[in-house]
Amino acid sequence: MQIKRIKVGELECNCYILEIDNNVIVIDPGDDKEIINKEIENKNILAVLITHNHFDHVGAISLFDEKLIKDYNSFNEEKYQIGDFKFEVIKTPGHTDDSITYYFYEDNVMFTGDFIFKDTIGRTDFSNSNNSDMINSLKKISEYSNIKIYPGHGDSTNIDLEKVRFDYYISFLKF
Repeated sequence: MQIKRIKVGELECNCYILEIDNNVIVIDPGDDKEIINKEIENKNILAVLITHNHFDHVGAISLFDEKLIKDYNSFNEEKYQIGDFKFEVIKTPGHTDDSITYYFYEDNVMFTGDFIFKDTIGRTDFSNSNNSDMINSLKKISEYSNIKIYPGHGDSTNIDLEKVRFDYYISFLKF
């Protein structure tokens, strides 16, 4: 699987285009429709996966047929296959109540949206955020190891590097 990251929009959201044999899955089409469209031109779009419904992650959603768009309400926590793409859906609320992490287990990569970033975690001060949910999501995701993380903003990282700080985040979130 090839992974292409495109920084889109004012907040430089990471839009990811995953490709296997000219078939693509788009993750978080944040904005800049022209740039995204150029990257997926002449490719077979199988699905558009949304990590959460903040504007900076869904701004270019109108580019796609709504039947292709998959978000929190589209999935249970289980494994799925779309074309040759195999992934596990992990519901990771906290930053928002509709946050999802997509784990492509055959490629050992996760797309975490604004749940986990390099060297930090997502904010929990929005109206649909919740510190308790974030704590539970951190505990849930800490069961995974040796996985590359592709966050919603910034550079990629590794789950093992980030887990080192989870106890600190949890203690802070308890206040």
